Amino acid sequence: DINRHFPHVLDLGANACNIARALTSPPEPSSAPLHTRLSHLTSADESRTLLHRDADLPFNDLLPSHSRITLPPSDMPFPFAPRSFDAVLSSLSMHWVNNLPHYLSQVNAILKPDSPFLAAMLGGDSLYELRTSLQLADLDRRGGISTHVSPLADVRDMGGLLTRAGFKMLTVDVDDIIIEYPDTFALMVDLQAMGESNAALTREQSGLRREVLLANEGIYRELHADGKDRIPATFRIIYMIGWTEGEGQPKPEPRGSGQVNLADVLGGGGSPGEGGER
Repeated sequence: DINRHFPHVLDLGANACNIARALTSPPEPSSAPLHTRLSHLTSADESRTLLHRDADLPFNDLLPSHSRITLPPSDMPFPFAPRSFDAVLSSLSMHWVNNLPHYLSQVNAILKPDSPFLAAMLGGDSLYELRTSLQLADLDRRGGISTHVSPLADVRDMGGLLTRAGFKMLTVDVDDIIIEYPDTFALMVDLQAMGESNAALTREQSGLRREVLLANEGIYRELHADGKDRIPATFRIIYMIGWTEGEGQPKPEPRGSGQVNLADVLGGGGSPGEGGER
């Protein structure tokens, strides 16, 4: 937990202000809602319709101060002044960003010194079951492979991208959430309802053919259902925290300044040639 008060917090890629709603609910029955630890929340998203969808719901009245801002496309500069936020949050929206290095650099620029960026995004092996079965179905029915699932960043990439953007004291972790569906058709309907349909420019504009869909259903069950009636779909969530540089933060000592030999601590210390060559 970060034990401090945040005067101005930005929810970047706010969707329908889901974080704003969550902040008004106590994380535990005995604790206060998290919105009591901030003074103003700015929710920002590219879709004005989605951003204002729940503007009349009761949770809006519980926030101490709340504003909504429509963002330009993700490849355009943010409409915020440098060093204007005490924290930036992002929940399950960054997988739609085409230029992650530029995006993260902008996030770093709008944060005040010694301020956190906390994010969760879909990535890595998300929907790997659907990817593999669609590829095999394409090969079987059409003799080639088309792009059916948008590309996603891997957890191994995110630490390097955060460092490149100027963030310090990084924490990156993953969590696999497995949802069961009655069939692949229900899975695709759910993805479409979530607004997570394939948006790759290289996708086939006419959509999936009937024979590919039917082949995909059989291959998916054969590879991933393990004989069960329902099929699993994996959503990999990448969690990350990065801090902008600031005074008082712990910093690593210069290389070569250590006074203790790690080999002595772990055992087997000594110089080469003592007690045998190493």
